[in-house]
Amino acid sequence: MRSLLKNVNQKAWLTFFLLLIVFLLSVLPSIQLLVKALQNITLGENSTLVSVFKEPITWLALGHSLYTAGLGTLIAVLLGSSFAFVLTLTNIRLPALWVFCFMLPMMIPPQITALSWLQLFGPASPILNTLGIAPALGSPQPMYSAFGIALLLGIQHAPLVYLALRAQLICLPNHYIEAARVCGAQSTQVWRDIIIPLAWPGLISGTALAFVAGLGNFGIPAMLGIPAGYVVLPTLVYQKMAGFGSDMLGEVASLSILIALIVFATVLAQQWLSKRASYPLAGPEQQKILFSLGKWRLLTESTLAIILCFILIAPLLALIISSLVPALGMALNTETVTTAAYVEILFRQESTLRAFINSFSLASSSAIVLMLVSLPIAYQISSYSLQWRTLIVSIIEIPFAIPGIVLAVALILLFAKPIPLVNIHIYGSIWIIFLGYLCCFLSVCLKPVSASLSQLDKSFVEAAKIVGAKPLQLLRHILWPLTAPAIFAGGLLVFLISVNELTVSALLWSAGNETLGVMMFNLDESGDSVLASALSVLVVILVATLMALLSLFAAKLPKGVIPWLT
Repeated sequence: MRSLLKNVNQKAWLTFFLLLIVFLLSVLPSIQLLVKALQNITLGENSTLVSVFKEPITWLALGHSLYTAGLGTLIAVLLGSSFAFVLTLTNIRLPALWVFCFMLPMMIPPQITALSWLQLFGPASPILNTLGIAPALGSPQPMYSAFGIALLLGIQHAPLVYLALRAQLICLPNHYIEAARVCGAQSTQVWRDIIIPLAWPGLISGTALAFVAGLGNFGIPAMLGIPAGYVVLPTLVYQKMAGFGSDMLGEVASLSILIALIVFATVLAQQWLSKRASYPLAGPEQQKILFSLGKWRLLTESTLAIILCFILIAPLLALIISSLVPALGMALNTETVTTAAYVEILFRQESTLRAFINSFSLASSSAIVLMLVSLPIAYQISSYSLQWRTLIVSIIEIPFAIPGIVLAVALILLFAKPIPLVNIHIYGSIWIIFLGYLCCFLSVCLKPVSASLSQLDKSFVEAAKIVGAKPLQLLRHILWPLTAPAIFAGGLLVFLISVNELTVSALLWSAGNETLGVMMFNLDESGDSVLASALSVLVVILVATLMALLSLFAAKLPKGVIPWLT
């Protein structure tokens, strides 16, 4: 009886602790944001919410956001679906290499993506000056435009469409395809009548993900839109924060609520469309469906190579050349090549070392903390009914689903004053960035752990319970060893995403607490584009190396925890 009471007590305390984490990281910031936006709403036209919605700049920014996010989503769908169909369902050679290269833009910070494309075009482009084809001085920079923003949003978020669609494609039933072939159906009929209808939910999900990500992206619109005076909702929030108006917090809270409403409307529309288009599938097929490209394989591979050269190789090459010249607008040759920017960044700029330390400390500590709590949370959630499980998972995903700049505003509202009872002030310190990372990336770490936990043989858990294992013993001795690879993979994904993060930290950083993403943005904004390029090259090398290491150990990880590997 005493052992039973201990088990019950442990389970009760574990449940309380995990629900408290979910409340603090997911529910509380959202409630604070809503309260701040709706305060004084009864005062009619004098309320902050009403005044913000009456400003013409609000609706101009909303229109710009919908246009750039919508066009960017169209580009992302075209790129992501093309790569998903070809790499998942055909006999193309070296599919893992193609996927790795296609996924890399998503892991590269958006501010680096924007900077690399800025160095690729325009009269000051070092690569165009090196080739002798740069436009005349005074010519406009084509990337400072709505289409430039939409193009980079599409490239940045195309991997999201790929991931969502691929998850659906690997579940396509082989027997449907084989039955159609036996009946004499041509390949075009199989694609039209079987593959496309069954893959439609994945395409809808990927489209919604790309739109939401484009709507909340800050780095690309900030670097391409602010210089051209093209304002979108995230940059309008940033400018309101920088303006320090009389009711600045109320205004940014109201704008954040507007962004959040669009996001939730998109999610609801995606769920409704997916439900109408859904077909029951049994899960991943053991035997992969492969369509032979035949004589078209070389042409297909050449087309993919050209696309990757355009969206990845050429911008990165322009970024590297820009980091090796004394100033923008100069051609790269034996007389102008210099590594002065790298020397300055690595050995003379004290802020660089500080930014590296801050980013690595924040990324690694966030990953470690989330790795520690992800297994208990996943295990506890798995014990609930389907309705409660869906509700809690949805709540956990709110901070990651809403734009990062909205989450940052919520944290500012929540911690602008000292924490009650303990009287600790974390606003303006590195701790508020750390808390923002925990809120934003909890779902990132939780997903692979939940997937791995759902694949375990339930007999291990049942046997441990029969012999009297307590909840903490069950987690430590049974579930932790079995799910450790997935926990490690989730933590590494958190590290990769957060080490160069900008959207959350753009509003939360303070002097001495700058991160790599903030430093790159500030360098370019202050006109030090060569230094920004050098720092960006170093960051790209870091991201590519970490992704390569993760791929190297893929064979020792559970299948499916690394999204860019099949």
